[in-house]
Amino acid sequence: KAPVLIVNLWLGFPYMFIVSTGALQSIPGDILEASRIDGASAWRTFTKIKLPLLMVPLAPLLISSFAFNFNNFVLIYMLTLGGPRFTDTSLDVGATDILISMVYKVAFSGAGRDYGLASAFSVIIFIIVGVISWLGFRQTKALEEVN
Repeated sequence: KAPVLIVNLWLGFPYMFIVSTGALQSIPGDILEASRIDGASAWRTFTKIKLPLLMVPLAPLLISSFAFNFNNFVLIYMLTLGGPRFTDTSLDVGATDILISMVYKVAFSGAGRDYGLASAFSVIIFIIVGVISWLGFRQTKALEEVN
């Protein structure tokens, strides 16, 4: 599992870094200067000023990143094929499988191709990603009041 996580971090870090540094640079300097004049520590400035202002542009990015990683079939398939396989189950699933790679295996590999079960799993994945995205975007709308 560690190599999959390391590769995923390696692939996603540059984009997140660029967007985060751009958002940090967009924070007005007079707000930070006012916090310094008021005697706020670096930690207090970060938690009370920078972080709330960063969450407005970064929250949609984090939500879309979650949805992408939740369905990141290519990374699992290219690195490990979902293996090593669990021997105590009738399905062809392994230790590094995520839901979408398990759906692929249930639908298209082995002798027991079960399109109905794969379709049910796909609907469940859609509902999970949809609900979490909806909750995240609702929270993002509440964050917009910070500005």
